[in-house]
Amino acid sequence: MTHLLLFPRLLLVLAAIAGNCVYAQDRIYRCGNEYTNIVTRAQEKTCTLITTGNVTVVPADKASGTKLARPAVRQDAPAQRTKDIEARTILESELKKAQSQLAELKQEYQGGEPEKLGPETRNYQKYLDRKAELKARLDRTEADIASLRREIGRLPGGVASTP
Repeated sequence: MTHLLLFPRLLLVLAAIAGNCVYAQDRIYRCGNEYTNIVTRAQEKTCTLITTGNVTVVPADKASGTKLARPAVRQDAPAQRTKDIEARTILESELKKAQSQLAELKQEYQGGEPEKLGPETRNYQKYLDRKAELKARLDRTEADIASLRREIGRLPGGVASTP
């Protein structure tokens, strides 16, 4: 009995969906690089009716309009030199920290055979997990050192210091 009550509602929903689909497929006109579904505008500009396929139009970003981005303003030479020196100092201190951290990790990792700690003597999986974590930290620290050296090398007049 309840199926008979749901059937008219289902037909009503399907009819509404079908009506929206038909409404969404208005005539589309192409006017050069512009598309429109307004008939009067299409007749004014002598546009052509698109009869095949669907048209998907993506509006352009407002930021990518006709205005060009302003180039970065370069500071005067002494101020820029001071800024470069400060950047180099910060990068070199970060490099020293990373190098000392790398030395500690290498000492703890012991070439792939770190010492077993407390519960790791009974549970070999804990040992393998800690070993994998140490290796990942070691690789990450080496990558950080390489990127810091690249950044120092990009600064004016600078070759990155090596260990």
